[in-house]
Amino acid sequence: MTILIYSIIALVSIGLGVLITMMIQKSIAKSRAKLIIEDAKREADVLLKNKLLEAREQEMKIKSDAEKTANQRMSKIQSMEAKIRQRETQLNQQQSENQRTRNELDNVRAGLDQQISANEVRQQELDKLIGTARAQLEYISGLSSEEAKEKLVESLKDEAKTAAASYINDIMDEAKMTANKEAKRIVVQSIQRVATETAIENSVTIFHIDSDEIKGRIIGREGRNIRALEAATGIEIIVDDTPEAIVLSGFDPVRREIARLALHQLVADGRIHPARIEEVVAKVRRQIEEEIVETGKRTAIDLGIHGLHPDLIRLVGKMKYRSSYGQNLLQHSRETANLCAIMASELGLNPKKARRAGLLHDIGKVPDEEPELPHALLGMKLAEKYKEKPEICNAIGAHHDEIEQTSLLAPIVQVCDAISGARPGARREIVEAYIKRLNDLEQLALSYPGVIKTYAIQAGRELRVIVGADKIDDVETEKLSAEIAKRIQDEMTYPGQVKITVIRETRSVSFAK
Repeated sequence: MTILIYSIIALVSIGLGVLITMMIQKSIAKSRAKLIIEDAKREADVLLKNKLLEAREQEMKIKSDAEKTANQRMSKIQSMEAKIRQRETQLNQQQSENQRTRNELDNVRAGLDQQISANEVRQQELDKLIGTARAQLEYISGLSSEEAKEKLVESLKDEAKTAAASYINDIMDEAKMTANKEAKRIVVQSIQRVATETAIENSVTIFHIDSDEIKGRIIGREGRNIRALEAATGIEIIVDDTPEAIVLSGFDPVRREIARLALHQLVADGRIHPARIEEVVAKVRRQIEEEIVETGKRTAIDLGIHGLHPDLIRLVGKMKYRSSYGQNLLQHSRETANLCAIMASELGLNPKKARRAGLLHDIGKVPDEEPELPHALLGMKLAEKYKEKPEICNAIGAHHDEIEQTSLLAPIVQVCDAISGARPGARREIVEAYIKRLNDLEQLALSYPGVIKTYAIQAGRELRVIVGADKIDDVETEKLSAEIAKRIQDEMTYPGQVKITVIRETRSVSFAK
């Protein structure tokens, strides 16, 4: 019981302690809250005072800025007012000056009007005097003014025509002299600067052998070897009594060269039978094709020509094995290319294009196929096919006048082609055909009335015609020269050009005895 009472008393004391502690803490919290509230009020008062001070300072700053801006604007307005007043003063002065100038102009105009009226009076008086003088002149001369004017105009026309004709003749004579001299200089320089060769190609090739025993081996049993060789190469092989020689005959130089090289290899090897012949010919044909391409490349490099199509390079290489009138086509094309470049340089044109056109101008003579077209037109089509420039294509197609010449390269290529083909030793010509051409030239000129004698000289490059002085006058002499030239150009075929010289002379012969 006692323990229970003690326990209750202990619990009551503990509860009272806790309650007293809580009351003390509450009072402490209230005092702290009061302190915090008072501190907050003091801080708020301080902040309010600071903000009020900052607001007043900002207000003072804004006022000062506004006053400053207002003062600046006011000074600008005052300066503008001063300028306006100055401008008004200047305008007033200018207006007064304009008024004074206007008054002066009015005075000058009045003086001019008076002078004009006086001049009109004088003009009327002059017109009367001129009319009187004209009437007197017409009366004295017996001609009206219109008739005198017409006569004067006619006389002036005649004088002007005479002077103009004389002037034109002088200019034409000087131009002809200068043009001939300059053309001769360019042509001579071009020819002298190109190294040339004479024509030596023909339609047969001589294959030399060490002994005549080899002829039997080449012919073979019952002629089978020679038949196989002719069938493989397309060349006629002539084995006759000529000592140590076999003749290869054919118009295709490439085939002749293939046959020659094949024979050389067969003879050197010693094995000659149809199968071996076909194998060697095929091998040599491939070698020749490679050599053709290599020749085309080397030619293009030597001439400084770049960008040629591979097929064009091959056609250029094929020219090595083609000849025209005995003139090697590749040498002729190289010569023409160099001449074209030299002439183009002399005339201020592009020498590279001229050299390119000169090299390609005869590619129509070595096509892979044989169409029914002139070689100039075929060459032009090949050049167009392989994307050559239009002026080069035109130069190729027009170098024999099959089409119209549209660029300056065309006449250069035409002239250089003629120079290369017409020079002495360039082409081989049959003697009978040469003599016939000279006779035809002379007979053609003799067919004209008034012609006494004709002479074809300089290997047919010039025709001299002697006419009777009593049958043809000087004017008809010029007409005769032109007619003969036109007829030769239309009716005859000849290399280069033919100069026609008509000679008319009067001789008076007397004898002193």
